[in-house]
Amino acid sequence: MGRIKPGGGYRELRSFQIATIIYDATWRFCEQYLDARSRMSDQMIQAARSGRQNIAEGSRASSASSQTELRLVNVARSSLEELLLDYEDFLRHRHLPQWAPDSPEAMEVRRSGVFDRTDMTDRSNRTDQSATRQSDDLRYSVYNRWLDHAEPSIRANATICLIHQANYLLDRQIEALEREFIDEGGYSEQLAAARLAERNRKKQDMTDQSDRTDPVPECPKCGKPMVLRTVRNGKSAGRQFWGCTGYPECKGIVEV
Repeated sequence: MGRIKPGGGYRELRSFQIATIIYDATWRFCEQYLDARSRMSDQMIQAARSGRQNIAEGSRASSASSQTELRLVNVARSSLEELLLDYEDFLRHRHLPQWAPDSPEAMEVRRSGVFDRTDMTDRSNRTDQSATRQSDDLRYSVYNRWLDHAEPSIRANATICLIHQANYLLDRQIEALEREFIDEGGYSEQLAAARLAERNRKKQDMTDQSDRTDPVPECPKCGKPMVLRTVRNGKSAGRQFWGCTGYPECKGIVEV
């Protein structure tokens, strides 16, 4: 079995990068347009946070179990779906327009996602905090003309576009994890398979050893099974031989 596979590296995931933008945008949105004490504000921020954090947690857990990673990424996907509904509710309750997926506004937001992806943070899973902060700010700045707009409807619609992008990426990520889990399993699954293989190997070794053991001979005189005995006295003391179990009636022996 190979060594434990590395976990982490989630900062390089496009899904995590977009989820970070969504979380930051949602925090600012709720701070400006919703009562901080309201349940909706709390739920939106927590859903955005869950979407981001569970991607990271799942990536870290991948070294222990692909099943755990898959479960956490599914939680992230569900949290972002919940957040999507909250933004749609915000627009609907206030009679504000929602962009169609193929509208010019939505298309422009999607096109803006094509930017420099040469960021090298987290390559070794040792987070450079200053570089990470700069990278996060840079990615957010690509969308800030919508996410920091004075009109709440534009902010909400742009965030909805980003949530759709993140959900699309997470769906692909989940499909890939499902295939990997079926084909390989995670470390715990591989460990269980290796443990079973080792157990079977030991059983086979015991069987092979048993097969190599000399069979108990039958007495050449009476046909009874024989037993291994040792000469105790005389010049042959210590020598082993097969003696008949019918002794003393039968004194048949077989040399070892």
